[in-house]
Amino acid sequence: MFGLPLSFAEPALLLGLLSLPVLWWLLRVMPPRPRRIEFPPTRLLFDIAPREETPSRTPWWLTALRLAAATLIILAAAGPIWNPQTGVAGTTSPLMILLDDGWSAAASWDTRIKAADELIANADNDRHAVALVPLSESARDITLMPAGAARVALRQLSPKPYAIERVETLASIERFLKSAGDVEIAWLTDGIDTGRGAEFIEALGKTIGDRSLTVFEGGTPSPMALVAAENAAAKMTVKVLRADTGLAAGVVRALDAKGSPIGEARFGFAPPEREAEAVFDLPVELRNDIARLEISGERSAGAVQLLDKRWRRRAIGIVSGATSDTAQPLLAPTFYLTRALAPFADVRLGDRGVAPQQSVAQFLDQKVPMIVLADVGTLSPEIRERLSAWIDGGGVLVRFAGPRLAQADDDLVPVKLRRGGRSLGGSLTWEKPQHLAAFAADGPFTGLAVPKDVTVSRQVLAEPDAVLSTKSWASLEDGTPLVTGERRGKGLVTLFHVSADMRWSDLPMSGTFVEMLRRIVDMSGYTTTPGAGVAGEAGKETLAPVHTLDGFGAFGPPPSTAKPLPADYADRATLDHPPGFYGPVEGPLAVNTLASADRIAQLDTSPLHARHASYTNAEPRDLRGMLLSASLALFLIDAIVVALLGGGLAGLLRRRTATAAIVAAFFVCGLVPSMTRAEDSDDFAMRAVSQTRLAYVVTGNNDVDSIVKAGMSGLTLFLAQRTALEAGDPVGVDPEHDELAFFPLIYWPIVPGAPKPPQDALNKIDAYMKQGGTVLFDTRDAIEAGPGENGASQTPGMQALRDILSSLDVPELEPVPREHVLTKTFYLLRDFPGRFTNGQTWVETLPREDEDEAASRPARGGDGVSPIIITSNDLAGAWAIRADGQPMLPLTPGEPKQREFAFRSGVNIVMYTLTGNYKADQVHAPALIERLGQ
Repeated sequence: MFGLPLSFAEPALLLGLLSLPVLWWLLRVMPPRPRRIEFPPTRLLFDIAPREETPSRTPWWLTALRLAAATLIILAAAGPIWNPQTGVAGTTSPLMILLDDGWSAAASWDTRIKAADELIANADNDRHAVALVPLSESARDITLMPAGAARVALRQLSPKPYAIERVETLASIERFLKSAGDVEIAWLTDGIDTGRGAEFIEALGKTIGDRSLTVFEGGTPSPMALVAAENAAAKMTVKVLRADTGLAAGVVRALDAKGSPIGEARFGFAPPEREAEAVFDLPVELRNDIARLEISGERSAGAVQLLDKRWRRRAIGIVSGATSDTAQPLLAPTFYLTRALAPFADVRLGDRGVAPQQSVAQFLDQKVPMIVLADVGTLSPEIRERLSAWIDGGGVLVRFAGPRLAQADDDLVPVKLRRGGRSLGGSLTWEKPQHLAAFAADGPFTGLAVPKDVTVSRQVLAEPDAVLSTKSWASLEDGTPLVTGERRGKGLVTLFHVSADMRWSDLPMSGTFVEMLRRIVDMSGYTTTPGAGVAGEAGKETLAPVHTLDGFGAFGPPPSTAKPLPADYADRATLDHPPGFYGPVEGPLAVNTLASADRIAQLDTSPLHARHASYTNAEPRDLRGMLLSASLALFLIDAIVVALLGGGLAGLLRRRTATAAIVAAFFVCGLVPSMTRAEDSDDFAMRAVSQTRLAYVVTGNNDVDSIVKAGMSGLTLFLAQRTALEAGDPVGVDPEHDELAFFPLIYWPIVPGAPKPPQDALNKIDAYMKQGGTVLFDTRDAIEAGPGENGASQTPGMQALRDILSSLDVPELEPVPREHVLTKTFYLLRDFPGRFTNGQTWVETLPREDEDEAASRPARGGDGVSPIIITSNDLAGAWAIRADGQPMLPLTPGEPKQREFAFRSGVNIVMYTLTGNYKADQVHAPALIERLGQ
C-alpha cells in the first residue's frame, strides 16, 4: 500500500476514517454560554487575581490529540500487517512458478527460495497443484505435482554458475500452458538482464495470454559482477559491474592459488554509473601470483574472476640484428616491439654492443618464457641447440623477417623459406602493395578485424608444400603467408614474414599488430600437445575440468554435466563448461562466468500485464497491538491534560509533595550504583584500547599479585627498550567481570589452594582463547617437581591447573619443539627460563610435516597463535623489578644471563601473540638464513 510493505486484514473498516470530521465537530461543541447580568457589587471582585482559570472552549491541540487516538483505533480495527506474506491473486487454478536460477540469483537465493516456499504453502492450503520451472532447464518437461513434492523439489535447486537463457524455456512453457489450460503464474525474477531479456518478456507476454501473472522483483540488493581483469604495466585493474544506479561501494579481494589473501582494492559507484574499477597497486611478482579476484561479501559466481597464466605479465626478451637500434632508435624494430608488448608484458632488451647470440644466451639463462628475434640471421650451432631444447620445454620463439633472415639458412622457423625476398618492383614484383586477407578461422588470430589500411611492400616467401596452409595464421590477398607458426614439443615457433619496423610494411603502426602479439603471448604455456601446426592441432587438444565454481562462487568438484574444452577456449561459462580451472594443475586454463565484453542491466518487466510484488526478508508483523497501545497512551495523556486544566491534579500534587519527593529520592539512589558501574566499565574499556597492554589475572593473593604486577611492568619496560613496541602499563583483570578481548596476552599465575574460578569466568576464558587470545598459565613451581618423568605433573600448582583446565576446551599440547615459531619470533632461543630453568614450556601441538618439508622451512607454525601456553618456570618472578630498578626475587640456579634470557623469553612470547606465525612463511626464509649466516 502506497509503496510500503503494509496490508490490512479488514480494509473495509478503514471507511471509519470518514467519521473523523464528524468527531471533530462534536468535540468542538460547547454548552450554551451563560447570560451576562450586570450586578454592581461584583465589581469588588475584579481586583482579586483568580488562582485557577478554566478555558472557555476546548484547545485545538487537545482536539487533535483525541482525533489521533480515534484514528489509531480505526486503523487497529482494520488489522494492519507490516511485511505481509506475498502471494498471487486468489484463484482456483493450479500454480506455475517460474524461477530465475542463474548466477545473478545467487546473492539473494535464500530470499527467493523463501518466497517460492510461501507460494507453495498457500497453494497447499488451497489444495492446488504446483508446477516448478527453473528457467535454466530448458529441456525439462513441465508437469504439475502436489505441493509437498514441489517443496521437496524446491529444496533441491541451487543457482547455476553461468548466465541462463530464459528464451530457451519458452517452448516448454507454451506446451505446458496449452495442456494445462487456466494456470496462475508467478515469476520470481532476479531483475537482471544479461542479454535477450526484452525478447523473453515480449514472447512471454504472448505465450501466457490473458492468464494471471505476478512478477516478484525488488526488495533485494542488486548483484555485482567482475569482468575484464587486466594486468597492466604498473597495476592490475578489474571492472565491477552492477545493474542499479544508486550509491554503492565495496572491496575486491585478491587471492593466490591456495586461497591466501594477497591484497585488497576498493571501488565506488556514483549515480548513475554502472561500471567501476578496482585497482591493485602491487609489485608485479605479487600480481602474477593472483589466481582469484572476488567481491567481498558477494556470494555469486559472477562476483569471482579467475586468472590463469594469460593474466601474468611475462618477461619477454627482444634481440635485434639491425644496426638502426643504435643509429636511429626511434625507427628501430625494438622501438615498435617495445611499444606493442609493453601494455601486457615486461620487455627486456638485449644489451647494446653485444652480439645477438650473446643476448639470446643471456635470455636463455634468465629462463624467460618468450624470446623475439628481429632480423637475426645465422645462429651458432650451440645457440640453435639451446633454443631448440628451450622451445621443446615450452618456450615461445617469435621471429621477424629482414635482410639478414632472408639470406640465412635457418631451421628455427615454422616453414622452409626461399632465399632472398619478394618486393615491390623486384623480380617477383607486385603491381601494387598487398593488403591483408581474412585471418585463418582455426588460427590464434581468429576474430580480429582485418585492417584495411595496412599494406605490405616486401616479404620473405615460404616454399609451398602440403602443410603450408595449416601453418599459415595470416595471409595476404594473393594467398602468400604473412604469419606462420607451428608447435614443437611443448613450445611454439612463429614467424612474421615482414620486418618489425616500417621498412617492409606498415603493420607495426596498426593496432592489429598489438593484438596479434597479445594473442601469441597468451598462448605461452598452453601449447602442450606436439603437432605440425597450431591451426591443425588446436581443435584436437582438450582440457578436462579440475575445480569448478558453484552458483555461490565456491570451488568444488566438477559436476557430471561438465565436459572438456579446447585449449584455446576464451568464451564465457556454459552448462557444458562451468566456470573454474581446466587442464593440468601446474598451468590450468581459467573459465569465468562472464566474458570481458559482457555487461548487465536491469530487466524491464513493465511491458507485461502483471501484478508486481517485492521480496522481503522480514517476518510479517501484526501492528494492532502497537496501535492500540499508542491510542491508550494518547487517552492517558488526554486525561492528564483534562485534570490539569480542571485543577484537580494540582490539588493532588500539593497533598502528595512530600511523598513524591521521597519516591524520587529512592529512584535516583537506585540509579547511582548502575551508572557508576557503567562508567567504571567504560573507563576500563577506554584505558585498555588506548594502548597495547599486557594483562594478568588478579588472584586475590596480595603477595602473588604484587609480584606479577611488578613482573609484567618489568617486561613492558624491557619491550620498550629492545623492540618497537611501546606498550602501556599492564592491567589486572577479573575474568568473571572484565572484558578480555582488549588484550593479546593474559598471564595467569596459578596459586595452589585457591578456589576454582566460577564457570562463567572459565567460559569467558574459553571464548577468549577461541577468538585468538593467548593465556599464559604459570604454575611457578618447577623447583618443587619431584624426580622422574611424572614429577612435574604432581606438584600442587599443576594439580590446581588441571582442575581449571578440566572446564576448558584445550587443544592437544606438546613441549615447544626446536623448530617452533615461538623460538624465533624475535630472539633465537632454545628454551624459556624464568626464575627456574628445569620446567618445560607447552604449546598447542602443530600438524606433522614430512621430513623434506620440515627441512626446507626455517620455522614451523600452525594456522595461528597457540591459544594456551603452560610453564612452571615463574616467568613473572624473573621479570619483577623494584622501583629502584633492582630485581625483586632471586633466581635458581642463578646462571649468568638467566634473567636476560627470561626477559628474551617474554619478548618472544609477546611478539608471537602479536604477529602470529608469519616467520613460518617461506618468503622470510632468505632473510632468516642471511641473518643466521651473519
